[in-house]
Amino acid sequence: MRFLGTPEILNLGVPAKFWRILRGIIKYGGEESNCWLRMENVNSLLRADLHVHTRYSPDSRASLEDIVKTCRRKGINCLAITDHNTIVGALKFRELAPFPIIVGEEIMTLSGELIGYFLQEEIPRGLSAEETVARIKSQGGLVCLPHPFDRLTRSPLGSREREKLLPRIDIVEVFNSRTVFPGALAKARLFAHQNGLLASAGSDAHLPHEVGNAYVEMPPFNGPEEFLASLRQGKIFGRPANPLIHLITLVDKLLNLLKSSP
Repeated sequence: MRFLGTPEILNLGVPAKFWRILRGIIKYGGEESNCWLRMENVNSLLRADLHVHTRYSPDSRASLEDIVKTCRRKGINCLAITDHNTIVGALKFRELAPFPIIVGEEIMTLSGELIGYFLQEEIPRGLSAEETVARIKSQGGLVCLPHPFDRLTRSPLGSREREKLLPRIDIVEVFNSRTVFPGALAKARLFAHQNGLLASAGSDAHLPHEVGNAYVEMPPFNGPEEFLASLRQGKIFGRPANPLIHLITLVDKLLNLLKSSP
């Protein structure tokens, strides 16, 4: 199996030379990294990437069709679609994908980001963290803390709110491929362990080639309760993304802002 190190970039009015230089910088590796394991006889297990963005996020340009192609190439057969403050892409993907899709949403609260899994209704941004959690739970969803200690490029939930909401948190994302510093991942693992919380992993993909950079190998499930039981048996695999990938995401976000401005 081969993992691509270059993003699939479209020219959106940015000079082609810029993209060529950036692609050259970001292209690294190529063959499978040492931290990936070739798994045999795992047809009965899912490889679930539990943090994926699509073009329905304002800083992503990943089409649903390209994500499916990447999943087939990498052997990923389950995704949680967690677009920023919307479930539109997740609902569309659920109709398109040839494998299980968890309808999720990465929600910006007044205190930082939370992920809701197994959502039926979209939750607006800008609510308190407590109200956001209540709305996730009211529809039978699960609450996940994404990148909880990564403050360089993210908006994790603040420590005060994290402790306050601890009894209602179901899952901690302990491996996020876009987290730059390993220390932040170590803190997340320790936090999950100390508080008896389930651990998850996701690529946090904003470009198609990133999907599957992290995943949980776990038994199949049907619904939130079975998902928790399966996650408890899961094994996490992953590799870090090149930190410069954040530059592409920033450029995409700025371009989308310019396109949407009057």
